[in-house]
Amino acid sequence: MRKKIVAGNWKMNKTASETTELIDALKNQLNPSDVEVMIAPTFVNLQAAVKQTSDSHIEVIAQNMHQAQSGAYTGEIAADMLKDIGVQTVIIGHSERRAYFGETDAILAEKTKAALDNGLRVVFCFGEELADRQSEKHFELVASQLKNAFFALPSSDWNNIVLAYEPVRAIGTGETASPEQAQQIHYELRAFFASIDENIAQGLQILYGGSMNATNAEALLAQPDIDGGLIGGASLNADDFIKI
Repeated sequence: MRKKIVAGNWKMNKTASETTELIDALKNQLNPSDVEVMIAPTFVNLQAAVKQTSDSHIEVIAQNMHQAQSGAYTGEIAADMLKDIGVQTVIIGHSERRAYFGETDAILAEKTKAALDNGLRVVFCFGEELADRQSEKHFELVASQLKNAFFALPSSDWNNIVLAYEPVRAIGTGETASPEQAQQIHYELRAFFASIDENIAQGLQILYGGSMNATNAEALLAQPDIDGGLIGGASLNADDFIKI
């Protein structure tokens, strides 16, 4: 049975002291054994967060990484730097990285391979814009994003890949899909992978990343093909994140 994942992407929020305060609140009230709990603070707070959560069930993950091992890439972070401070999982391909920083499918394929080659687990984000949904080309687009990132990878790498479906029209807008709509595309995604490898499809954790919050999480997470959530704004409030 696939284990649920609740992952909080803090984005560019929380100072060092605020990060400490939020982690304390989560540690005091969270001790799940049946759910993977992840949080992704900013780069400058990662190492302290790893140390602070070392005696808990909370995993600290990174929001991004560069595809190169080292070099003249000002402001970037390499995979081995993350591993050296105890980070084992990285988010790749978030819609904001695609939209604001021009990350293409080719770049994300390189990042994914670099992360996996360095022993990191990948939470890979993908999804369609509103125009793609309205033109009914959304599944064609997301299938293309997945093919471009993964289809050159050996099957053994799939043990270290988690997918996070992001209907971009819903992120930060509150316009979350109904549980039934979200389930339908998660079902289609799993069927897509089943057509390639049934074992990969059944073991693959597929998260929903479209404005999941404390109000709608129960209904979304009850769906058979939704294996968790990549949470944005609601992860910045301890009470909301704990409810999810």
